[in-house]
Amino acid sequence: MSSARPRATDGVLRRSALGLFASALGACTVGPDYQRPELDAPTAFRDADDAAADPSAEPGADSLALGERSWFEVFEDPVLQDLIHTAIGGNLDLRIALERVLAAREAVTIAGADAYPQVSAGASGDVLSPSTNGLNDPGAGADDPLTQATLSGDLSWTFDLWGKVRRATEAARAQLLANEAARLEVLRALITDLAAAYFELRELDLEHEITLRSLATRRASLELVQARLDGGVANKVEVYQAQVLVTTAAQLLPDLERRRQQKENQIKILLGGWPGPVPRGRALAEQRREIEIPSGLPSELLARRPDLVFAEQRLIEANARIGEAKALLYPSVSLTAAGGLQSEDLNDLSKSGSLFWGLLPSIQMPIFQAGRLRANVALSEAQQRAVALGYAAAVRQAFREVSDALIGVAKQRAFREQSSALAATLSSQRELSAERYRGGVTSYLEVLDTDRQQLDAELGLAQAMLGELLAFVELYRALGGGWQGVELPGERASDAALESP
Repeated sequence: MSSARPRATDGVLRRSALGLFASALGACTVGPDYQRPELDAPTAFRDADDAAADPSAEPGADSLALGERSWFEVFEDPVLQDLIHTAIGGNLDLRIALERVLAAREAVTIAGADAYPQVSAGASGDVLSPSTNGLNDPGAGADDPLTQATLSGDLSWTFDLWGKVRRATEAARAQLLANEAARLEVLRALITDLAAAYFELRELDLEHEITLRSLATRRASLELVQARLDGGVANKVEVYQAQVLVTTAAQLLPDLERRRQQKENQIKILLGGWPGPVPRGRALAEQRREIEIPSGLPSELLARRPDLVFAEQRLIEANARIGEAKALLYPSVSLTAAGGLQSEDLNDLSKSGSLFWGLLPSIQMPIFQAGRLRANVALSEAQQRAVALGYAAAVRQAFREVSDALIGVAKQRAFREQSSALAATLSSQRELSAERYRGGVTSYLEVLDTDRQQLDAELGLAQAMLGELLAFVELYRALGGGWQGVELPGERASDAALESP
């Protein structure tokens, strides 16, 4: 008894050592672990101070950045909000993006399945009636059929010693998160594109109203000139000049109506519907254009914009592929096992003599692959470097878009203010010219010229108001806004995959 204990203890120690060794091998994952590249991003955007809505406002009066606000906080027009709600539920591009997320979720499950044993079971039965003219003994039992019943199970397991499966799963998860980011990018583009199209439609409505108002004024002026001609005060040339003003305004209407209807069709397609009319809400001048740009935005931009999240997840995937390729350089260890019950009589399957089993461990070591495996590693590393450069370029482009948008907001506001002042001046001049003409102080040519300038100025003011709104929308888009607080179908589609080991 005393001599058996040391041997038993040695066996336990050997088994423990082997278990620890196997655990150590199982914990080994080759390839680089991901680290976000250092990009030395700037601490402030260019001309951010110039774009402040109210420089005299107290600091902290509204500390939320524009990009952190949900679309229903930014676009306050209730009709526009209803349109965005409809688009989120019906836009086909958004639904396509959801299906890609669901497909990527299943890819994570497929990639992770290789880390577990693959088990299968089967049952079979054979009945063989031997030939009486064959080589078998034609004696007793020669005519009896031979039967055999088998119940079996198979197990195969390739150990993930070097982390190949873990790296593949890491890459699949990155693909899933990239697809989710792509869906949010589709949502961001959808909301801002819809808002821009709606504002463009309201601007065309305003141009249409201005043109109708100008046409009515010019027709009244034509009647006045005609009356003066009938009274012998005016001449035929002035009547023609007044008629030119009427025709000039009237010819603008068909083109405006064409553009309005085509813009409505564009909006309806964004909603996921068919071409048709679109409801209206607030007038163009009543739409919100205020912005708040607090400090700290550059560092937050990387996590806010879905396109940057997409670019980083692609980098994480490319980084994981390096480890997956390096794991192929190392030995592969697998275990195959089979067992079951087999008997010539189905009733004898439960007897002890029916049991059979087999165990086949194996190890494979790549020796000569003509450089294919190392070239595969070099290929993965080159692809990772290219994706890393693409990520750096995407970050720089994002900062440029924000800076351009900030400049656009500031300059478009100044342009709109000057356009408003010009329109007000020409309106006063138009009234004075008409009064001077009625008093016989000036010719109708002065009225003609002033009236034409006034219409152009009012149309220009409408376009300047639109430009300011579009700059506001572009800044909101550049800051990554639009998707926060939105409940999407399948929002939690990836949770199970992300929580898997």
